[in-house]
Formats: sequence, C-alpha cells, structure tokens
Amino acid sequence: MALSVADREAFLAGPHIGAVAVDAGEGRAPLNVPIWYDYAPGGLVSFLTDGDSVKAKLIGKAGRVSMLAQRIHPTYRYVSVEGPVVAKNPTTVEEMTGIAARYMADDAVSGYVGQSNLAVLVTFHMRPEHWLSADLGTI
Repeated sequence: MALSVADREAFLAGPHIGAVAVDAGEGRAPLNVPIWYDYAPGGLVSFLTDGDSVKAKLIGKAGRVSMLAQRIHPTYRYVSVEGPVVAKNPTTVEEMTGIAARYMADDAVSGYVGQSNLAVLVTFHMRPEHWLSADLGTI
C-alpha cells in the first residue's frame, strides 16, 4: 500500500541508509551506491561525497539522481525519490555534523567530523519531484 504524503516524508526523514543512483552513461547501468543523507519534510535531500569521486562527477554531468531508503523488518517499507540536483557546495562542518549525527552515537560525532577531510567533500542537494513508496505490512 502506498504511503500518504505525510507518512512518506516522515519515513524519509528517518535515519535510514540511502542508495543513490545516477546515470552512468551509454552502455552502462546506473551507478548505485549507499549513502548517509539528511532530509526534513518538505525540504531537499542532502548528501555528501568526495568531490573527485566517480559518483560526484556523474551527478554533476547528469544533474539528476534517484534515492531509495528502506526498512527491511516488519513492517517492510520503502520510499524512493527522484529529482534534480539544485545545489552543490563545499561541505561545511555543520552539514557534516548534521548528517553524521543522524547515524552515529552522540559521543562519536565530533571525532568522526574532526578526522574527516572536509576540503575534499561536496554536498549535493536534490529536490524530490517524483515519489514511490509502499508499506508491505508484515510480509
């Protein structure tokens, strides 16, 4: 059963591991890799990566991505969003801290951020345009 707008946005706002997919060019399947991300209902999906990575270069070329977040225990649920990348910026300490805090214990965040090389990271911001979602119950 498809989720309501409020339910799908609330689910996407949770700290799920995302999988971002981007066009990899003619003769190739899309590149699809796991990511940590940030999202608040009604806002943009934000995620960071090494600015020189294959992923970053493909996103820059394609200008669009799709992302899937899922829960694999009952009730099985997923949300998939697709849309344009509307901004790219050098990753700030605040962005890195916010995303890390969604996935790590509070006492580990500052150490993780402190050892990260922010100079090579970029943050992408995607505006969700197309949504797919489902709650498959307890199957």
